[in-house]
Amino acid sequence: MPDHVSADLWTHPTTTPNVIRAGVDLTRTGSGVAMANNHGSSPGRSVTSKVVSLLDAFSSSAQELSLNALAVGSGLPLSTAYRLASELVENGLLEREGRGSYRIGLRLWEIGSLAPRGLTVRDIALPFMQELHKATNENVHLAVLDGYEALYIARISGRRSVAQKARLGQRLPLHATGVGKVLLAHAPRAFLHEIVARGLTPYTPHTVVAPGRLARMLAEIRRTGIAFSREELTLGTVSVASPVFDRNESIAAALAVVVRTSGVDLQRLAPGVRMAAMGISRENRIRAILPADTFVVAQAGSS
Repeated sequence: MPDHVSADLWTHPTTTPNVIRAGVDLTRTGSGVAMANNHGSSPGRSVTSKVVSLLDAFSSSAQELSLNALAVGSGLPLSTAYRLASELVENGLLEREGRGSYRIGLRLWEIGSLAPRGLTVRDIALPFMQELHKATNENVHLAVLDGYEALYIARISGRRSVAQKARLGQRLPLHATGVGKVLLAHAPRAFLHEIVARGLTPYTPHTVVAPGRLARMLAEIRRTGIAFSREELTLGTVSVASPVFDRNESIAAALAVVVRTSGVDLQRLAPGVRMAAMGISRENRIRAILPADTFVVAQAGSS
């Protein structure tokens, strides 16, 4: 890969869409820090749920936290947060910085890398994303549905690509992003009702917040296989996205190209994004049919 291009990958703990983390009912704040819903005072709360809420306090925008921030973010008493954080440091799941703050430890990354069984949609998508970036010289994203948000699990960008709000591992709203609209368009109707009930936040003057209009847009996305987001999350950037399907023809992910608003014809980008997403979907089906060890041998022979 050229040195001016960066490919970011996020190890997602599950490939199942619409995952709401067990044990902790989370509400994301504007800063990206996860807040627990009054679980800190629950006497029957398990140690596992406390540890999960402690780890969930970290995010792409809060990668290093003080002890106080950990306690607030997890909803745990300060003494409990300190005791659990100290044990996690001893076991390498957290690391302690010189100034007393905490960050995710390398051992947690090592454990997380064991989660995927075979090639995940991210691994299959990466070559197609590289080709799409080469053709457009723009940011290319891959996102999956996680809870009520789009989770960005892979990204390829270059020096000339537009600066963007989405970061690797970040969760962004479904109704205001191209990838989010794709994921929402292929979700059950009841899920759309839940999203609307939670409120459609207007991030810019262009964000679609009328439920009827959003529903019509989603129907068009299902018909065409293409979604557009025109300055709906961030002014100055637009995106075009398309669905990636798994072996069962269920939605697995959404692929998108994000570009500057000025001088861009999204309609010209759409066919390339659509073809790349269809290629990933096709590869998903092929790998589901052939024996798993076929690809182990093929990879070993090409190295």
